[in-house]
Amino acid sequence: MLLACMGAEVLKIEPPAADKRSVASAYLDRNKKSLGLDLDSAAGQEILHQLAGRADVLVESFRPGVMQRHNADYPTLSRINPRLIYCSLSGYGQTGPYRDLPGADVTYLAMSGVLDLIGEADRPPAIPLNLIADYGGAAMHGAVGVLLALYARGNSGRGQHVDVSHLDATLSMLAATPLMVPFFDGGVLPRRGQGPYSGRYAFYTTYETQDGKLLSVGSSEPWLWSNLCEALGRPDLSKYSRGPEHLTRGPTPEEAQVREDLQAVFRRRSRDDWLAYLADKNVCVSAVNTLSEVFEDPQVQHRGMLVQHEGSSGEGQLDRQVGMGIKLSDTPGRFRHLAPQPGQHTDEILSSLGYGESDLKTLREQHVVG
Repeated sequence: MLLACMGAEVLKIEPPAADKRSVASAYLDRNKKSLGLDLDSAAGQEILHQLAGRADVLVESFRPGVMQRHNADYPTLSRINPRLIYCSLSGYGQTGPYRDLPGADVTYLAMSGVLDLIGEADRPPAIPLNLIADYGGAAMHGAVGVLLALYARGNSGRGQHVDVSHLDATLSMLAATPLMVPFFDGGVLPRRGQGPYSGRYAFYTTYETQDGKLLSVGSSEPWLWSNLCEALGRPDLSKYSRGPEHLTRGPTPEEAQVREDLQAVFRRRSRDDWLAYLADKNVCVSAVNTLSEVFEDPQVQHRGMLVQHEGSSGEGQLDRQVGMGIKLSDTPGRFRHLAPQPGQHTDEILSSLGYGESDLKTLREQHVVG
């Protein structure tokens, strides 16, 4: 989707009898075309080979071995098109003792050690949305890998296999967090509920306001924390800023009391009153928005993060979707068209390969395409 929004022609190949596009896929499949194709059949594999012969990139997310059974693995397709970039997204990668195991976002978080670090110390881990391993991890690493391989092809003229593992990508992101510094430097194991970003320290947490809503405080830098303490009339608390010692422990009783003291302060006003008061104080404070509030936010609207497109039914219906997360000055992305229905572009794609009407009729009767 990221590449499609930036102008790439993206063709999604799916089973001929695929169900109607789901709501979730309405976002992820926008700007794509759809071809219904049976990759178990020899005729379907032949069509895929023709498409691979003219493609720049192929992305697949099956378990290792599935594409080989479809006669569509990297060695096979790279012989047809040596310039092909072939990206495989899988749970554990194309090699190793776990390569054939099933997995889900929570599986990779658990195996990588990420899940053990999320949540409160005396409770089971808090399971986040599937943003980490699936999207922030494998999908983003896959997109970057494809772009790197395309860049390398500009110099070498050759394609290559981009092997991205959900587990590998999650570990890569975990290693970038400050919590891992003591572990790599001295073998000190971080624990759930410890560390400056656990939500237990006054400088990096959420507070309930008078109206029962929430504010987030993210004063990682001492000067931001000092600004907040001054604004709240508690400059005496400035000394309780984030320090290196917080990476390996939870708050002391005195530090925990600071959070309680500020909680009492925040309950004196409503959330929006606090936001108005703190707006010019140079502090890192934000509303904890509900989804209905997010897209009313003036910053979100200014950045074009809510876009509308005429719905598939026409009749003036507008579909709302999230805008482009990447802003390019010369070649900006755009919402060209809604997600296709499964097989919507089958005739168009096969016609471009030289298949005539009689060929299409035969392939449909044989359930090769849909």
